[in-house]
Amino acid sequence: MSLLDRHVGFVHALRAAGLPVSLAEGLDAARALQVIDLTERESLRAAYASTLVKRPSHRPGFDTLFDLWFPASTTGLYGPRPEAGPDAAGPDAAGPDLGTAAVPELRDRLAELLLGADGMNEFARAMVERFGRQPAGPGRQNWFSYSVLRALSPETLMARLLAEVLAGQERGGLAEKVARQRIGENTRRFEDAVSTDVRRRIAEDSGIERIARSAVRPPLEQLDFLRVTKADLSRLRREVQPLARRLAARLTVKHRLGHRGRLDFRRTVRASLSSGGVPLTTFNKPRRPHKPELVILCDTSDSVASFAHFTLLLTYALREQFTKVRAFGFVDTVDEITRFFVPGADVVEAMTRLAGEADMVRFGRTNYGNAFERFAERYSDAVGPKTSLLILGDARSNYQPPALETLKRLSKEARHAYWLNPEPVSQWDTGDSLATSYGGVVPMHECRNVVQLAAFIEELA
Repeated sequence: MSLLDRHVGFVHALRAAGLPVSLAEGLDAARALQVIDLTERESLRAAYASTLVKRPSHRPGFDTLFDLWFPASTTGLYGPRPEAGPDAAGPDAAGPDLGTAAVPELRDRLAELLLGADGMNEFARAMVERFGRQPAGPGRQNWFSYSVLRALSPETLMARLLAEVLAGQERGGLAEKVARQRIGENTRRFEDAVSTDVRRRIAEDSGIERIARSAVRPPLEQLDFLRVTKADLSRLRREVQPLARRLAARLTVKHRLGHRGRLDFRRTVRASLSSGGVPLTTFNKPRRPHKPELVILCDTSDSVASFAHFTLLLTYALREQFTKVRAFGFVDTVDEITRFFVPGADVVEAMTRLAGEADMVRFGRTNYGNAFERFAERYSDAVGPKTSLLILGDARSNYQPPALETLKRLSKEARHAYWLNPEPVSQWDTGDSLATSYGGVVPMHECRNVVQLAAFIEELA
């Protein structure tokens, strides 16, 4: 594969993984390759990163794809794979014979690397060659990182390494904390090196494009709300304030540069007197700023919990854009949850209190119709002519009556009404979904990730 082919394939893979790479940026990267030493792999990585990566959150995916398209070493692409032997880690490798040494000797070498010795990447490649290969039928083989880590168990070396580093020093102090951190970082480096080499070998056997599609998760802002993990949700919570600040800044500029107000007829006629009555210059009245009230009616059932939580947090971070914000959560009955989002409240604590104290569950099965009716009975004063009503949920009501007339009445009383659905449009109206029925009353928008949510809130405010 030529360098041009690798460049084109790499840029295409970045786009397929959700990283925003324009045609101009791809050309900038190609020009950068003309002024660096292509034999210096890290210089090549830096040239691509400086021209193609826009956010720190995009860097892990970029590095994974770079290692696939520009690997540090190759084996299967250029002839038979070498047998593990004395030179498995390179001709200048120090330490035991990595191809034949017993596991205790290999763990001793790994311990040296975790303490900071050079040669970790070479060692990782040799260990993948020795322990990572698993037969998968005649003439076929699979590669796994777990078998390498199981054979060497790097995490079990911590106590031994701490004893060597501290060498009689008092335990529990700053020295131990620093040592734990350094050993932990080196352990993660080794695990990453093993994973990188396993991906490289699979790509050589199956094709780079195939493994690239599954090797990189979408960027944080493009993760599907309904498929985020617990760790992803923690990262999303940390994104609330930065995202809110960016949106607030854009909204301020948008309002400042928005459409002018109505024509100021008197000033226009007065100015036209100097040009013989011809209105060469027109004047407009200044726009009267409008900050709407916002009412959020949010499905908090388990199926959409991560979407609801993040949306509530972001909306409250943007509360300076609205005169008043009130939030109501429901599963099969409804309760006001505004009290959990007071300014300065801890995010995790607020969500924990909401789950434990709010009265949103009666029988435990989502019932949109009953929730709308209870909302109209108990909180009819919340919606008025200055209110924007925002409904968050997947419109799946367990085949219960939808209470469309109640929803129509609420939407008519509000200034605006919107519905954000975290499910893809292709799943609307499947099973117990009432998306089309509810969408006929309140305009329904697909909102599956942070990008779509941010775009909607910008439009809303």
